[in-house]
Amino acid sequence: MSLIIDMIDETNKLASEDMNEVIALLNLAADKEAVENESEVSVTFVSNERIQEINREYRDKDQPTDVISFAMEELGEGEMALAGLDMPRILGDIIISVPKAEEQAEEYGHSFKRELGFLAVHGFLHLLGYDHMTEAEEKEMFTKQKDILNAYGLER
Repeated sequence: MSLIIDMIDETNKLASEDMNEVIALLNLAADKEAVENESEVSVTFVSNERIQEINREYRDKDQPTDVISFAMEELGEGEMALAGLDMPRILGDIIISVPKAEEQAEEYGHSFKRELGFLAVHGFLHLLGYDHMTEAEEKEMFTKQKDILNAYGLER
């Protein structure tokens, strides 16, 4: 199983090892979720200021957050799904605040690597349609997150 992952570090703070860990973790998550081979996802690492701009523009929340996902498969009103045998599955974009990941790793008492992995998997599951708006949805999504992180060796 292999995703096509476009990685962009706008902060220039991440080591190549950090980015490789995210790639490996997302491929594991894709495998566990039976995502089609060569499905595409974009992961961008940004500053708090940049994620706040995105949060304000798209979610009407004028504050930084840790991760935002934009699923390409969610249809807006009046939009039609495009499908074809030769078209790759484009999952969408995951945007992660590196400073928030650093803050939360310290706050929760675990490694930056674990927090970065958690945020990447959390965003990825959102791209696949999982959410945590209800208690049942939250339980399902958070169980999947934990299982993926544990299977990769990023336990709390």
